[in-house]
Amino acid sequence: MTVERINQTIYAVRGQRVMLDRDLAMLYGVETRVLNQAVRRNRERFPADFMLELTRNEIMRISQIVISSDLKFSKRVTGFTEQGVAMLSGVLNSPRAIQVNIEIMRAFVRLREVLATNSELARKLAELERKTASHDEQIQDIFEAIRQLMTPLEEPRKRLVSMSKKTLRNTA
Repeated sequence: MTVERINQTIYAVRGQRVMLDRDLAMLYGVETRVLNQAVRRNRERFPADFMLELTRNEIMRISQIVISSDLKFSKRVTGFTEQGVAMLSGVLNSPRAIQVNIEIMRAFVRLREVLATNSELARKLAELERKTASHDEQIQDIFEAIRQLMTPLEEPRKRLVSMSKKTLRNTA
């Protein structure tokens, strides 16, 4: 089991990162039915912010992400938040469950670190864009000044003095 594999089973639902009961059951090496039964027996350990039941639309949206998923045919799918996953370790008390929980917690921590790094990077990029925008105006002003310097000045037109035909004959 790798962190990458665990990361692939973390979904965003209702603004929270959750893992589905079927994915957790697979990682723990138990049937989904057994996992959900353990949760029902210990319902007081799983308040609303630790787990949520997905709606049909949420299930369909996730099933489109998962390749060849039988998820869309599931009648009931439960998502567990990070706290809910941590609580599962007390409900499913086996050596494998403990090891899996440790890896899942590490995956959630790494995910938070990546998101924090990305938000810091986004902030710095926005700041750079803001600075560049003011510099762009200055650079455009410089280019405009150079263009004006490169444009040849119009020479003043020489005035033609009208001469009479008589004067022209005399000069010729």
